[in-house]
Amino acid sequence: MSRSTKGESTSEARSRLLATATGLFYAEGIHSVGIDRIVAEAQVTRATVYRHFSGKEALILAYLDQADQGIRAQVAAARASGRSPGDRVRAVSRSIAEGIRSPGFRGCAFLNAVAEYPDPAHPIHLAVLAHRQWFLDTVTDLLAQTGATPADAAGRHLVMLRDGAMAAGCLFDPELVCETFLQGVEGILEARSAELAADARTAAPNADSGRNVRR
Repeated sequence: MSRSTKGESTSEARSRLLATATGLFYAEGIHSVGIDRIVAEAQVTRATVYRHFSGKEALILAYLDQADQGIRAQVAAARASGRSPGDRVRAVSRSIAEGIRSPGFRGCAFLNAVAEYPDPAHPIHLAVLAHRQWFLDTVTDLLAQTGATPADAAGRHLVMLRDGAMAAGCLFDPELVCETFLQGVEGILEARSAELAADARTAAPNADSGRNVRR
């Protein structure tokens, strides 16, 4: 195994470097934190930084990829813990609420990053869009299983509720924010259930009419 100059494995050095950058980027913002600050707090050399990352942009992308993988794992666990389609949506929503309630919460790492990189062609902006598209597709798929009609609008609604809760969660009482967010999710599920019940009522007379014709 290759080693750093201090006898530390390169994987250990990389992990500490990324952990340090992650904490600083999330707490203080990306533009405000320079490589020198990260080097000093991670207690590595600049050579160690550039051994693992081509520059600050690559380090930022690794930070966002780590955040993406963490959220994917949380969503996968939440999906697996639910029984009915509606309960799976609730489980994902509760995992979001738990994040908002966590110590040191400072909003959505992806929304924070895209605010600092507004150029739609920038790699960091594109990484944020890719994560958000995955999340939208995931919740839309989950919501589609709760009713008989397309769930595109419901998926967008849930993502907007989530964005609002993430923005408000670091400004106001997180308990109230989470309560409001989860109530909003229940409203989406109730609307999906109402649509499903209405479809069933519409289908029932048609089925009866078909039976009468056959008689």
